Amino acid sequence: MPPECPPLAASLATRRSALKLAGLGLIGLGAPLGAVVPVSGFTHGVASGEPAGDRVLLWTRYAAAGNAELRWEVSDSLDFSRIAAGGTVIASPASDGCTKVTATGLRPDSWYYYRFVGPDGAVSDVGRTRTLPVDAASRFRVAVFSCANFGFGFFNAYAHAAEAGDFDLVVHTGDYLYEYPRGEYPSARDVLPGREAPPEEMVTLAQYRARFAQYRSDPDLQRIHQLYPMVAMWDDHETANDTWAGGAQNHQANEGDWQTRKRISEQVYREWMPVSDAPYAAYEIGDLASLYRLESRHLARSQPLDLLGVAKAATAAEADARLAGFRDGAWADPARTLLGTAQESWLATSLRASTRARKPWQVLGQQIVMGSLVLPDSVTASLPAKAPDWLRDRLIAYQRAGRDGLPFNMDAWDGYPAARDRLYRAALDADANLIVLSGDSHNAWAFDLDRKGARVGVEMAGHSVTSPGAEGSLAWIKPDALARDVVARNPQLKWCDTARRGYLAVDLTPHSATGEWRFLSSVRQRGTALADVQRMVVLAGQRRFSA
Repeated sequence: MPPECPPLAASLATRRSALKLAGLGLIGLGAPLGAVVPVSGFTHGVASGEPAGDRVLLWTRYAAAGNAELRWEVSDSLDFSRIAAGGTVIASPASDGCTKVTATGLRPDSWYYYRFVGPDGAVSDVGRTRTLPVDAASRFRVAVFSCANFGFGFFNAYAHAAEAGDFDLVVHTGDYLYEYPRGEYPSARDVLPGREAPPEEMVTLAQYRARFAQYRSDPDLQRIHQLYPMVAMWDDHETANDTWAGGAQNHQANEGDWQTRKRISEQVYREWMPVSDAPYAAYEIGDLASLYRLESRHLARSQPLDLLGVAKAATAAEADARLAGFRDGAWADPARTLLGTAQESWLATSLRASTRARKPWQVLGQQIVMGSLVLPDSVTASLPAKAPDWLRDRLIAYQRAGRDGLPFNMDAWDGYPAARDRLYRAALDADANLIVLSGDSHNAWAFDLDRKGARVGVEMAGHSVTSPGAEGSLAWIKPDALARDVVARNPQLKWCDTARRGYLAVDLTPHSATGEWRFLSSVRQRGTALADVQRMVVLAGQRRFSA
């Protein structure tokens, strides 16, 4: 188990009280939260990431008029009586006051505390972090988060994981924050009072930085960073919705050059997050597992295909003909990619190295759902007469596509079948035992992944921290009925939940991997009570969930 927690900073406790009042509609976000987030000095707590057997990256933010030299210290004791590593680092306005340093020369498989000291003697919050094992590892526990929209509710999932205290590492599969302007997503009707977005969409350097500052003011997000190292990756909303290498659905010409916007978003993400500049990386967890952090948005992703445009036709027969041509042509095109040739080659080589080292698990930390999903007919069969035309047309198109052997989500791995097939072949060639960790969809999924009947592994796709799922867009179908019909329609899918928020806990041992989907009772009120837990187990070497 992790050692003693460092104390909750007084500023965090004050901010939690402010957020509770804000959730009751008694105060607004600007004044109370602004009052407890200092404008100078240490402003947003501490964080750590990029762990290895002998090192870990440390992060903080120190706001000042000019460059400030900070002293950093790492200790194996909470009172810092023994200093294991230390040095100095510069916090500069050029990087928005954010600074990072990699502490090296640490013991493997060990917990440490760390802190920063300002030039005026002010001391940051004390963080807790750990290095990875390098030899025998009998157990390793990971908390997996995705899709945390500030406006839809409180970050109770982070709070629960921090209180649970039963993890070694946090993985964030993306949508750590959202780009939309106030009133768009969430709408003015759906936003939790006191958690409104800034008025403008984040496009400029200042706007991206301001959005990170808002999210990182949240006490529960600060606390999870304070207690655990995080392996984090961006998905699309860190830049703009449905990002691909050459653009995004939510980027318009009047918002400037796309490549400039993408570069700015990457810069600010790397300023504010405890991450390296490497777009993808591997983390070796002793003799137990290899964890891979993939990049599937900015480097090489081909433009998502327009399924709705293909399905739009004057007659059903014409639509079916167009969909069949699309299925056998553009959709199956082997040139289409998510990872790109270089990353695909790196991953294939890394998987072989992991299995040669006899590690029982190869874990892919990545952004989007990998298992195949087709929409069940019941979705349109029960569509209310009052449903808007745009929704009716979309769902009918998805249903028609499913009958022609096409999935509905072209922004997931389903939209890139040749790329997915290459990954599956690489895993089979390496004799890997894949556990795929995913986010993006806001819903919870458990898939047995296979290639033409050959087992590849399992997917544990996590639900969102706050962002709404199918319970909002398909509100006329009871969640249990929808889950039953979706599982029945999709052979790879073994279980799903399409209505609740929370996070995924993964417990790895040499003999089994357990996924535990933890569902919070609410995100509209602060609290860490669980409504339910779903557990799925895969035994080592089986590459499928146990019955």
